[in-house]
Amino acid sequence: MVLLKTILFLILVYYAAKLLLKWLAPRLFNYAMKKTQERFGQDFGQYQHYANEPTEEGKTTVFKGTSKGSKPSKKVGEYIDFEEID
Repeated sequence: MVLLKTILFLILVYYAAKLLLKWLAPRLFNYAMKKTQERFGQDFGQYQHYANEPTEEGKTTVFKGTSKGSKPSKKVGEYIDFEEID
């Protein structure tokens, strides 16, 4: 009898999770898409602002992206150049 209750419980949990994911997955996907769209819109708006500024003819302008801190250099090891011996 305990085995039958365990199997029934597992089946109920499986179908409950399946229904919950069927309802929850589209909402999570829409939320992620909305957030991604907002981020791209903000980034594009920053570059659009710079593109609309009038510049003098012959003037060179360099735009640097925002840096989020210096990245530590990864020193993996020495480089060894192998040569084939005939």
